[in-house]
Amino acid sequence: MKKKEVFPEEDSKRTLQEDSIMQSSLKQKALNVSIKEGEASSFSGAVGETYITPFILALKADSLYVGIFSAISGLIAPLSQLFGDKLMEKHSRKKIVRAFILAQALIWICIVSLAYLLWQGVSGEVLVIYLLVFYVLFAAFGGIIHPTWFSWMGDLVPDKERGRYFSKRNRITGFLALIGALAGAFVLDIFETKGYASLGFLVLFSFALIFRFISFLYINKQYEPVFKLEKDYYFSIWSFLKRLDNYGKFAVFHAFFNFALMIASPFFAVYMLEELEFSYITFMIVTMSSSAFYLVFTPIVGKFSDKYGNRKLFIFGCILFGLNPLLWIFIKNPVALVFVPQVIVGLANAAFVLAVSNFTYDSANQQHRALCTTYTNILAGFGIFFGSLIGGYLLKYFPETIANSFVIVFALSAVLRLGVSIFFASKIHEVKKVKKLPPMHIKFIHPFKTLHAEIGWIKKVMKED
Repeated sequence: MKKKEVFPEEDSKRTLQEDSIMQSSLKQKALNVSIKEGEASSFSGAVGETYITPFILALKADSLYVGIFSAISGLIAPLSQLFGDKLMEKHSRKKIVRAFILAQALIWICIVSLAYLLWQGVSGEVLVIYLLVFYVLFAAFGGIIHPTWFSWMGDLVPDKERGRYFSKRNRITGFLALIGALAGAFVLDIFETKGYASLGFLVLFSFALIFRFISFLYINKQYEPVFKLEKDYYFSIWSFLKRLDNYGKFAVFHAFFNFALMIASPFFAVYMLEELEFSYITFMIVTMSSSAFYLVFTPIVGKFSDKYGNRKLFIFGCILFGLNPLLWIFIKNPVALVFVPQVIVGLANAAFVLAVSNFTYDSANQQHRALCTTYTNILAGFGIFFGSLIGGYLLKYFPETIANSFVIVFALSAVLRLGVSIFFASKIHEVKKVKKLPPMHIKFIHPFKTLHAEIGWIKKVMKED
């Protein structure tokens, strides 16, 4: 029997096909591992980073210190991303992410030690200073991780599935964060009622350490596609700013919006705990309710992103963020806070977080993705730095005889958020080709017809292709 002749070209094609199938399989497994790593990481953040502000207040520090923590960590984290970019020139992305996740776990040991000292009766400004040092290091290590991880994930997730995948991942990790934060509130409340709030912080931060180490174990299992930076990949931040293309305008917008955002954002916790005098459980239920609504809205915005683009999403999110502080001025009941401003901020977060990451993926190529992310976050870091300091300063030094300082901070933040959103809305354009939104049919003289029509409009927008 005569053997079938195999030509070299056919053999080569078969090998390429097999490699492609293997790559696809490895990437899919990596995406599944990434979700598990995200679960551990988000639970660690929920029982750890979420309670840093209450811990600062437990150390008898005031709102100005909260602003200083937010400002310095918010600036150090993006600046350290430059170091992460440089490390990518010589080391694999997996090695970098793995090393600095482990470093963050070690930092939690230091913070646990501070909680132990507080439990033993040691207090004073020195513990606040040590906490600041440790937390800034933690933020710096997170900054080094971010562009590397962002670049890595960009090579794993197919372009057309980013909205769907990241909405799924965000939904799952957000659910774990919600569970962790609420569990943490119950732990703190139980210990506080028995006079051992400091022991409650020690327990929570210990769990933050354990789950950060678990995320380290998962990242070890995640596949990394081959990646090497080209020699001419680098360009300076000044070149980035001078060029001021569509993505550059987006980066500048991001800086100004974070400035407006952080005038108020770090201080909602202080407002609830000190001004409204909420218990830890009430405080955390109100705080994490936005995360619950975030989970509800995430699948919707994921579908919207894939079909209609990201520009519309982040402008929509910005406007909702602008309305949020105004509502906090007038609403003080915890139930009303949950079902009005927290619903709005949950939707705003779902839209904004997904839109920003996907807009960056669409705008920057593989070689420049990490660097563009770094420069955008550095600009945002300066916004966070100055916004947090101004908010903290106003809360401490604004004359109470003129108006409540929280009212001033919330109102100023709202005006600036809306102003920045309106100013930049027409300057940033969608990158990828997307569908046009179906027209809306609003008739003010027929409100019921409008309501019926717009329910149909929402169904049409969310309809699967």
